[in-house]
Amino acid sequence: MQKEYIFTSESVTEGHPDKIADQISDAVLDATLKDDPLSRVACETFLTTGMALVGGEISTKTYVDIPKITRDVIHDIGYVEAAYGFDAKTCAVITTIDQQSTDIALGVDVAGAGDQGMMVGFASNETEQLMPLPIQLAHTLAKGLTELRKSNELTYLRPDGKTQVSVRYVDDKPVSVETVVVSTQHDADVDQETIRKDITEKLIFKHIPTNLINKDTVKIHVNPTGRFVLGGPHADTGLTGRKIIVDTYGGMALHGGGCFSGKDPTKVDRSGAYAARHVARNIIAAGLADKCQIQIAYAIGVAEPVSLMVETFNTGKLPDMEITDIVRKSIDLTPDAIIERLDLQRPIYRATAAYGHFGRTDLGLPWEQDNLVNLLK
Repeated sequence: MQKEYIFTSESVTEGHPDKIADQISDAVLDATLKDDPLSRVACETFLTTGMALVGGEISTKTYVDIPKITRDVIHDIGYVEAAYGFDAKTCAVITTIDQQSTDIALGVDVAGAGDQGMMVGFASNETEQLMPLPIQLAHTLAKGLTELRKSNELTYLRPDGKTQVSVRYVDDKPVSVETVVVSTQHDADVDQETIRKDITEKLIFKHIPTNLINKDTVKIHVNPTGRFVLGGPHADTGLTGRKIIVDTYGGMALHGGGCFSGKDPTKVDRSGAYAARHVARNIIAAGLADKCQIQIAYAIGVAEPVSLMVETFNTGKLPDMEITDIVRKSIDLTPDAIIERLDLQRPIYRATAAYGHFGRTDLGLPWEQDNLVNLLK
């Protein structure tokens, strides 16, 4: 019997309040790693009307100007007008920073994991990027929306925005895009019909492949409430780590619950998830499965994972337990080995803080390389 369903994923632009927070946190992390690769950072950002609060625990040998970093990120994103209710020049920047807990350092200093927890990696051969199609398309639209704004092709756009794509699957294969939702912040003096026409023609039909979308039957919703003038932190608070499904696989895979941004790579919430994605995509690249999900779990202060599980959803060329054993024997998943293999103690993180941490072939990220294939065969 044919299996058919519709799966939906969403993304947000870099001007979404939660994503501004993620980018600030990762910009602070990058600044510390630039001069001190061994910095320990757990940095959180909270945003609201006219204010950015940056707090957390940082142990580093360098100095970083957090207020300047914060304002630079806000400016780069495009919050440069006081009329937005939040802008780089006039917002208050409050910092509250302490050092990393010495109790945590006891375990990390001897190469143990920086926290307990479980991390998930996923890959699927349904796209060139080995990502689920719904989240890949949602990211493409979100990034395209920002490009329309920053290139001044659509001068009435403002930084905040969200995208959503619903894909029809038949026998677990994507066959068509059924519904697209785009909500974009805009100037007050532009009419919604103009916005709908521009977004439909210059964004949706431009970026979604023609073989996946029927222009006559696809359902399109642009600014469904009819107005989106108030946006950004003026309309909604922003907080680091509140878009963990956007950051990963759009809900297609499980999630360990930990966010990435603002955390140095000794935190396995970040490095373990990157390693899991790296292994999962290499299992696909090695031809061992068409779809793969990996869970790794750690105990704080302990180097070796406490568990490892590979799930191939009945697409594996070998039994899942056999693939799990190959991974366990062939690939070192201790935090130190992950950090060294992926070269994680360097300033590469702000670029990951918008439009997803995975499938980003444009950034040359080390966990998106198929360089473990020979170890898995």
